[in-house]
Amino acid sequence: MYTTPDLRSRGGADAYLRTCASRAVLDVIANKWVCLVIGALGGGTMRFGQLRRRLDGVTQKMLTKTLRELERDGLVRRVVYPSIPPRVEYSLTELGQSLIDLMGEIRIWSEAHIDDIQVARERYDDAAARDLDPIETTAVSSQRGNRVGR
Repeated sequence: MYTTPDLRSRGGADAYLRTCASRAVLDVIANKWVCLVIGALGGGTMRFGQLRRRLDGVTQKMLTKTLRELERDGLVRRVVYPSIPPRVEYSLTELGQSLIDLMGEIRIWSEAHIDDIQVARERYDDAAARDLDPIETTAVSSQRGNRVGR
């Protein structure tokens, strides 16, 4: 497996170092809601309600938090139109658009391999359950009692 060489000597970022600021970017783009919001907005401008309906299961609080974080990071543009009630639209910035292919590939890979992951999880859980079978402790306890009494 290939990993990027240490770029510190050339003034570059190195996400493998705990002090590297690029880890904060990884924290953002590794979030499932970020991945799904980027994908949804890849199709064009959407209002909050449209996004919420598209992202089945997201809470209003989580969607608001995710959109604010993406706006702060320069990935999403928020436009408020002065109407009653106010109309708010979200779209990807140029920087956000540069993530569409990456996030799409992650989503596609996830959808394509869900069965493989499910089988692996079941296999792991079955093995873990077998490893946790209780050990007979009655004989050990009575032996200890005999030794102490001697």
